[in-house]
Amino acid sequence: MNFALTDEQQMIVDTVRTFVETEIYPHENEVERTGFVPPELGQEIARKCKEIGFFGCNFPEEVGGAGLDHTSFTLVERELGRGSMALTVFFGRPSGILMGCNAEQREKYLLPAVRGDKFDALAMTEPDAGSDVRGMKCFARKDGDDWIVNGTKHFISHANIADFVIVFIATGEEDTPRGPKKKITCFLVDRGTPGFEIRDGYNSVSHRGYKNCILTFDDCRLPSSQILGEVHRGFDVANDWLYATRLTVAATSVGRARRAFDYALSYAAERKQFGKPIGANQGVSFKLADMITEIDAADLLTLSAAWRLDQGLPANREIASAKVYATEMLARVTDEAIQIYGGMGLMDDLPLARFWRDARVERIWDGTSEIQRHIISRELLRPLGA
Repeated sequence: MNFALTDEQQMIVDTVRTFVETEIYPHENEVERTGFVPPELGQEIARKCKEIGFFGCNFPEEVGGAGLDHTSFTLVERELGRGSMALTVFFGRPSGILMGCNAEQREKYLLPAVRGDKFDALAMTEPDAGSDVRGMKCFARKDGDDWIVNGTKHFISHANIADFVIVFIATGEEDTPRGPKKKITCFLVDRGTPGFEIRDGYNSVSHRGYKNCILTFDDCRLPSSQILGEVHRGFDVANDWLYATRLTVAATSVGRARRAFDYALSYAAERKQFGKPIGANQGVSFKLADMITEIDAADLLTLSAAWRLDQGLPANREIASAKVYATEMLARVTDEAIQIYGGMGLMDDLPLARFWRDARVERIWDGTSEIQRHIISRELLRPLGA
């Protein structure tokens, strides 16, 4: 077992961390204050990401990406996790689902997305279909060679900057032992398509400036050429994406936790009370010990899951474990960091309150902690027939 990073992986970590510190950190306070990222700033971040060769780094070289393996890309996401998501979203990582594009779609969607000429967003969640994805009501009916779509999606991350959206829509129904279930098809929908509207979503306490949107379809006509993959087989193209996004959430949670820990560690060494640094007191020093132990555990769990993907090994349970542990670890670490700072930890002069608020959503999106525990326990019990 070799836990050391390769020279290339260490270069990746150093490069992305420096990028975040120099190109992201300086703008975070203003984005936090306004809840808005000026378009020109987003474009500048994307341009500089292209200059260092990391735009679309999660895609293979054959389509213009950097061809990073899962472990190396997880390191990228970990370092990006240190910065504001409203800004790091422009450090382009298009959805891996686009690798399912056919030849015509590759030219129109995949290649422009990897080059950074177009931004994508991904839409699955609905007001009445969150964890129960097959309960979605957004429906497409066949009309000749076209599909007529009606319904609503919400909580759609960064659709406000998207040129097209990868949308999962019910296209039929099938009987299963557990009752009727929707058949799901994946569509590529361009901004500006008649009957399709992208609206501002809800104001969130987490990740200010990183917008969620509401998508509405009102007799929106889509040709069959806009289907990604096969009709009724939308989940086939979704599986890899679900792996990638859960792993990304785990990795970014580790990066953010390390940044919060760095603040707490420095403060514990510098802040003096009763004539000595507060870190000399076990009430504080033991918090630091627990925090770094949990961060390291989450880091290793996350990288181990990525390594399994690189080896072609089953990783569903391991990724779910990484996601649930890392996100819950982040909540504990940010809370303890604030406790070490005391009242100052909640002031806007420091980013700790932001880390604390941002941490809350990580246990919800891309599969709640409860869904992750369901995946883990199912993987354990199924082989035993339970």
